[in-house]
Amino acid sequence: MRAIWTGAIGFGLVNIPVKLFSATQQSELDLDMLDKKDHANIKFQRVNANTGQEVEWGNIVKGYKVDDNYVILDDEDFEKASPEQNKIIEIAEFVDESEIDSIYYETPYYLQPEKSGTRAYALLRDALKKTDKVGLGSYVLRNRESLVVIKPLDHILLLNKIRFQDEIRATDELEIPDIKIKPAELKMAIHLIEQLTTDFDITRFKDSYTDKLLELIKAKAKGKKSTAAPMKIVHSRSNDLMAQLKASLETGKRKAS
Repeated sequence: MRAIWTGAIGFGLVNIPVKLFSATQQSELDLDMLDKKDHANIKFQRVNANTGQEVEWGNIVKGYKVDDNYVILDDEDFEKASPEQNKIIEIAEFVDESEIDSIYYETPYYLQPEKSGTRAYALLRDALKKTDKVGLGSYVLRNRESLVVIKPLDHILLLNKIRFQDEIRATDELEIPDIKIKPAELKMAIHLIEQLTTDFDITRFKDSYTDKLLELIKAKAKGKKSTAAPMKIVHSRSNDLMAQLKASLETGKRKAS
């Protein structure tokens, strides 16, 4: 793995030098975009809007429009805006992780200590485990300020980027009907949830769609034709809800046995 950021965690007056690594990788197939006529690769170009000519990466700058004119920004400008946030993840407070709703979570990263910060790194990790708290702070990565949660994960510290409140859309425009659920329906739904409740084990879940798609690609490469049974989604009437719950419970019992 290659570090995508190098800096430090600010823990009170203690600075912990760390490197940041992406914790995830994509599981879907890497599909190319092709021209339908001759299957040639599609290339994406950076084109000057005035001349129509392609522009090399080295000749591209960033700018912000002010009064119909662009103010050009370079790397130094981005660092000058907040030099400390470009180099330090400052932990502002500690909270219970259960208080952070899942809607805020965005991207996970691994934190690795530099040699000079291994003891302080281990101290923060073990203290978070002991108190059952997570650190809440912010830093700047790729010219964007991010709110982050730092928590222990086994023997390492995990950093999760989380969204700011103003990045979450309001629900006012959603049309959710006000429906009164019958006590018998609620009781049976709870029973179904209890029947299907188990210990969380992420290894039980695989990206089966990618595997099936790869099988189809290999078969198609050999000239074989694959067929799939047509799937029809039937929307049942609302008065069938109890019958569906009963059937679900019976299905769950058969699977358990």
